Amino acid sequence: MPRLQGKIILITGAARGQGAAEARLFVREGAKVVMTDILEAEGQALAQELAPNAVFLRHDVTSEAEWQKAIDAAAGLGGLHGLINNAGIYQPRTLLETDTALFEQHMRINQLGPFLGMKLVVPLMERSGGGAIVNISSVAGLRGSPAAIAYSATKWALRGMTKAAAADLASRNIRVNSIHPGPIDTPMLNVRTPEQNQRRLQSVPMKRMGTAEEVADLVLFLVSDESRYITGAEVAIDGGATI
Repeated sequence: MPRLQGKIILITGAARGQGAAEARLFVREGAKVVMTDILEAEGQALAQELAPNAVFLRHDVTSEAEWQKAIDAAAGLGGLHGLINNAGIYQPRTLLETDTALFEQHMRINQLGPFLGMKLVVPLMERSGGGAIVNISSVAGLRGSPAAIAYSATKWALRGMTKAAAADLASRNIRVNSIHPGPIDTPMLNVRTPEQNQRRLQSVPMKRMGTAEEVADLVLFLVSDESRYITGAEVAIDGGATI
């Protein structure tokens, strides 16, 4: 039996990369998916590909009003059983290169966005019988990461927020876990040159990038009932980079 049969899942940052891989996998596993992103053309194309089991909304995750529209879309499908906080930005700069505007942009998208999502989905998720939230952090939220101070700050924050939310929401039958990808072969890494990305792989024991599909498999496990006794966990998926 499909592992998400009858479930309704909201995925942010779903137009491409990891979010798109998650949407495709979840639909194959029986879910209906609300996909959100600011990349409208790519998001709409994916929704058409996955129709009738997916809908797409343009969604700025820093906006409480737009979060509510996304949640209302899930309610229109019949409820909400999972939230994947996948939307994020990665613009690496050193401490001395990072200005206030760049730092605040990371905080609003990578930290405020998941905060709003976790908070605002609770009423509908409770009415749906409970559910699971998966926050996409990073290996930069598990260890020091050079030349990425704003990104690292938000990913460490998301790791802590996950644990606090897991404690707060356990009595409501809502689980909250975080995953921590290492180098994953998605457009997010295009901010670095191919040579820089290859040099980074020298510190990865498995000597390769992960794929969006491999991340999606882990997210599927954490949002499904197979992980029903797991909450507040942090799971690295990084080819051994944090060993």
